[in-house]
Amino acid sequence: MPIRPSPEQLEEFAEKAPRGELYMLNLLKFKAKAEYPDGRKTNLSGAEAYGQYGAAVGELLKEMGGRVVFSGVPNVMLIGEGDIEWDMVAMVQYPSLHEFQQMTGSKEYLAAHVHREAGLEHQLLINCLSGEQFGRGV
Repeated sequence: MPIRPSPEQLEEFAEKAPRGELYMLNLLKFKAKAEYPDGRKTNLSGAEAYGQYGAAVGELLKEMGGRVVFSGVPNVMLIGEGDIEWDMVAMVQYPSLHEFQQMTGSKEYLAAHVHREAGLEHQLLINCLSGEQFGRGV
């Protein structure tokens, strides 16, 4: 399951990214046990490893003026069928595409990224437009 964007996804995102604030919807599925790419031994769950990544990114967000708008655990499916696939959902706001790119290219982010890879089984990361950005003004 993918946890990184494809080159085509990156290209489309660069073409269609909105001006101004950037909103990213995260749908997260964790591994039962963290698996680090460097083979280190750990007793961390995937959620705990991802939590280390999240704490580091939270600090970077604060520094740039971004924020976690909402973060939580899915509870009950009210409409739809099947099982809830995701372990966690989050909506994150970045001041701009430029700030997002600066953060994800920073040495601090790259150092924390190993915990993301160790903890995630699967992710959907969806750029969402605000009402103002898609012309509804809501």
